[in-house]
Order: sequence, then C-alpha cells, then structure tokens
Amino acid sequence: LLLLLPCLLTASHSPPGCRIRITSKGLDLVKQEGLRFVEQELQNITVPDLHGKEGPFHYNISQVKVTDLQLAFSDLHFQPQQHLVFNIDNASISLRFRRQLLYWFFYDIGSVNASADGVHIHTVLQLAKDRAGRLKISNVTCNASIAMMRAGFSGTLRKVYEFLSTFIVSGMRFLLSQQICPSLEHASLVLLNSLLDTVPVRNYVDEHIGIDYSLLRDPVVSTDTLDLDFKGMFFSRAREEEELENHAVEPVIKETERMVYVAFSEYFFDSAMHAYYQAGVLAIELEGEKVPKDLEVLLRATFFGTIFMLSPTVDAPLRLVLQVSSPPRCVIKPSGISISVSAFLNISLVPPDRPAVQLSSMAVEIKLSAKVFLQGKALRVQLDLRRFRIYSKELALESLALFSLQVPLKTLLQLTIMPIINERTKKGVQIPLPEGMDFTNEVVTNHAGFLTVGADLHFSKGLREVIEKYRPAPPANPSPVEPSADPHQL
Repeated sequence: LLLLLPCLLTASHSPPGCRIRITSKGLDLVKQEGLRFVEQELQNITVPDLHGKEGPFHYNISQVKVTDLQLAFSDLHFQPQQHLVFNIDNASISLRFRRQLLYWFFYDIGSVNASADGVHIHTVLQLAKDRAGRLKISNVTCNASIAMMRAGFSGTLRKVYEFLSTFIVSGMRFLLSQQICPSLEHASLVLLNSLLDTVPVRNYVDEHIGIDYSLLRDPVVSTDTLDLDFKGMFFSRAREEEELENHAVEPVIKETERMVYVAFSEYFFDSAMHAYYQAGVLAIELEGEKVPKDLEVLLRATFFGTIFMLSPTVDAPLRLVLQVSSPPRCVIKPSGISISVSAFLNISLVPPDRPAVQLSSMAVEIKLSAKVFLQGKALRVQLDLRRFRIYSKELALESLALFSLQVPLKTLLQLTIMPIINERTKKGVQIPLPEGMDFTNEVVTNHAGFLTVGADLHFSKGLREVIEKYRPAPPANPSPVEPSADPHQL
C-alpha cells in the first residue's frame, strides 16, 4: 500500500489540459444576472391557502400573489472550499390575496394588499463534480426570515379583520417564509443545473476528432477565485477510448484583474494534433493539374534522367503526397508558440492504367508558428510557415540534388497547403462555458509550457432565456381546484 500511494496521489492530481478561473469581478457580473433570475423565481412563489376559526369567525385566505419585490441589498461571494454564498438583506415583498369571512349570517369577500418587510435570505450553494465530470450544484442550504408582515383590510367588516389580523398576518408570515427556500432550492438544483448542462463535456469537434472537457476534480474555491480543472484532451473518433498521457507543465494562473482566465497547456494542443494523426487526416495529395506548373517543370527537370529511363511514362502526371510521419509537437514559450512537424514527401509518376512509379521519397522537417485567439467563446489557431527543410532518407548525394527544390516546395506549402490547414482550424473549438455567456476584451499571454487568455464576460442571452429553453418538463398534475365562493364550504 505504501508503494502504491505515490502512484495513487499522482493519478488523483493529474495536471489539467485546460484550467478556468472565475474571479470576484466575474462573480459580480453573475450576481447582476442572477439577481434578476431570483426576483423572477420569487415572484412565482405559490403560497398555500390559509383558513381557520376564531370563536364565531370563519376566515379563508387564498389566491396569494406576489405583486412586487424590492431586493435592495444583495451579495454573492466565494466561500472556501467549494461554496458560493448568496445573501439578501432587508428586502420587501408585496402581496395581494383573496379574503373570505363568515360571521354568523354575515359573509364578506374581497382582496387585501399586504407586505412582508425585513426579509432576510441566506443561501449557500455547494459546487461539485458529478459522475459525468460536469460542474453541478450538489447541495443547497437556505434560511429565510421575515421581520414584519402588514396587511391592509377594508370593507364593512374591517373592524372584524383587525381583530383577526394577528392570526391572519402571523399565518401569512409563516407560510410565506416557508415557501422562499423551497423555491430557491428548486431554482438551484433543477433550473441552474439545467444551465450547467449546456457546458460541453465530451463532444465532437468535427468528423475526425472530439474533445473531453470533463472535470478532473471538484472546484477549488478561495475567497477571491473559483478554479476549475478540465481534462482538456482531444481524441480521435475512431479511437475514442484511447487517452494520451499528460506530461506537460501544469498551467498556473496568478492574475485576478479580469473577470475570467482560461489557461491551456501544451498537452491541450498536442492531444489535438495527436488525435488528427490517429485519424489519418494529416496528409495532403496533389496530382496532375493541382501541381503548380512551375513546380512541375522543375520536378521533371530534377528527375529528368529517371523519367527518361522510364519511357514511355515521360508525359505521365506527377503526384505529390505530403504525409506527417509522427504526431506534431507544440512548444509554448513567452516569446511565442511553435509547432514541429516531421513528414515525408513522395513524388511519383502516375501513368494511366499503370502502377505509379515513385521518383523520390524525402524526409521533411517543418516548423510552424501559431497565433491563438478567441472569438466569442471559440478558441482558434492561425498557423504560419517558419522553416522548411527536405533531405533524402537514404543518400546524401540525393539530398544535394534536392537542394534546388527547397524554395519551390516551401512556396508550394506556403501558398497551397497552409491555407487548407488554416481553413480547417478556422472553426475553432468551444471553451467550456454555459450557453449565453461569451468572452470580450481578450488578451493572450504566453508562458513557459502554457498560455493564458484573460477576458471579461458578457451575457449574450439572459439566464431566464437559456433556462426556459432547457427547463425540465413539469410532472403531469391535475389542475388546482379554484376556491369556492360558497360560505358554507369555509
């Protein structure tokens, strides 16, 4: 057990490929949007009917509706180790309800306006990773109290209601305070969790690869930040169960000035290129008219003797196949991002109705520079060719003969192949944020072994809009029975 313990600790603390930090500034924006959502939820509180008897008086209070809320003082803050705390102080809730009173043979019916003042709500949300690796609100602790309840009665039996007001107001105060927390618990555990369900966990990027954004562990909450560690691993759709072991540097986020920071390690990009390599798509073939004319003339001149000896295939079309021979590697430094690619280039003649004749097979070393940027919440990469070298895999003399092809083949790669690659990376990959939330004012900073993107948040859609879109269907319940106006049923 002691020998296995270091291995277990390493497995439980595997470095993330992607880390997201939400700061107190980001939480302030979430509070503004969340407060509107809480107001809407509290306005839909359902208060049960209140009925009773005091001496000869029979009373019934029904159809309680919230008409207005004043949430003057509210606060949302982090609480270590895994909690968010939401407080509302000195709020007021205005109500309107239907009254019915039976006193001997006198019967009275009407509406009453009431207000609950000094409303205090203290809610603690516990955040955790669920079995699917998604962030969820796992538990809610809530306390609600009302300092004072007032009701204004009128009508012919106003004096009677004033006599009963102590019982009615106390009952209404109790019933209302008992409905606040269940409403917020449902809003958190059901509605807000349905919003968190919109965060991508394991989805497909294109027809070749997908990405795993599952959480590696529960979130880490400090007094000023919330950190989320995601696996951040791409996978080939043909080999979805294969995992690339992460040996990269763990991203470290120290900044707190922006609303949110997203860090990506070299592993994030390496796994993407490894997945494409496994999918077998890191190859480009040019044949016949697709080969630039100037390059074709140069190639035919370079291999003139070989082609002449292969007569009558002198006029056969040329075929160029550039194929990556091993997964490319990404290196992130403060000075920039580079990608090293090893490949081979096969040059062949393809005479009609005859097997292809290989003229040369050469090794290729390519160095690309990468620029990473965000658009909305899609991470995109723009590649540029920096270095290109070809050499013979067998003969040094052949490498000298191929020297004249260095510049034209580099030009071919720059003008023909690089645009194809950049078109594939143009779509980008989504960063794991809920639907309706985007980045603005992004700044990318390179570090040793990882990069960070600092940004502010923007709600392109309101919480209510997204939640209504994904709201779970309510269970089928019979329609509520309207309260009877018959005084004998009081």
